[in-house]
Amino acid sequence: MTVSDVALAERFTEHRTHLLGVAYRLTSTLTDAEDAVQEAWLRLSGLDGRARAEIRDLRGWLTTVVGRICLDRLRSATARRERYVGPWLPEPVVTPFGTPTSEDPLDAVVRDDGVRMAALVVLDKLTPEQRVAFVLHDAFGVPFGEIAATLGCTDATARQHASRGRRAAADADPPPRAALAEQGALIQDFVAALASGDLSRVVGLLHPEAVLIGDSNGKARTARQHVVGADKISRFLLGLLQMYGADSMGAGQLVLVNGDIGMALPDIPSDGVHRELNRRVTTFTIRDGKIATIYDIVNPDKLTHFTG
Repeated sequence: MTVSDVALAERFTEHRTHLLGVAYRLTSTLTDAEDAVQEAWLRLSGLDGRARAEIRDLRGWLTTVVGRICLDRLRSATARRERYVGPWLPEPVVTPFGTPTSEDPLDAVVRDDGVRMAALVVLDKLTPEQRVAFVLHDAFGVPFGEIAATLGCTDATARQHASRGRRAAADADPPPRAALAEQGALIQDFVAALASGDLSRVVGLLHPEAVLIGDSNGKARTARQHVVGADKISRFLLGLLQMYGADSMGAGQLVLVNGDIGMALPDIPSDGVHRELNRRVTTFTIRDGKIATIYDIVNPDKLTHFTG
């Protein structure tokens, strides 16, 4: 590697966390995000000296390149998700809870309010073109001229894609990120209520219009369809605890899931009385001081980055 190559690698590294955040917000998949960032590096390092010299704004150039790569991945993912078994949720980014903030790129990525689970679920409902235009322009300030080149359309059409994405995000009205202290107190109360088997207490901690969404792709046990309403969710969860054993709650640990407090449970083998419990990461949204959404991710393909 030449001196110029080393210098280029150092400059790229300065932007890596930013690029990882762009790619993850565009794809909702950590593996795809990491692959997109690596592909951007390969494209940059493959340029000759003259082409490198023509790049005036490296961060902007790389952001656009990552956008193009992610657009291709989003388009191919559309067909794959049509074959998905049950609801599809973003791949969670799980980081430790209660430890000092580290310099790990993922810790920096999840500090952004735009990558909380509720926000990504909204983005996943957009077309690939709407998502790329909306995210690149509104979140990262990429000019519409560059977005149009990425999408292969006119500036006016790029603006229209972004406008539709913006409108869909506003209409979905995902709850904002609650303070971690509020999240922690509510979730601990909720776990304790479940462990006690107190139906009325569990119902009281859930928003009346609460929704539970499970993601398994048929590879582990969770809800195959949305469970809606505080009473239905409470009975569903208490029924699961009878199936798996209330002691399973004690095996869980508090973690941060996309920057919000969640629970991580390991695989728990059957004890002869209760069924085997599949490894899972569960996170929540809070509205009006109550749990509004429960995201239960058990698809093992989406838990490969979580080693806890």
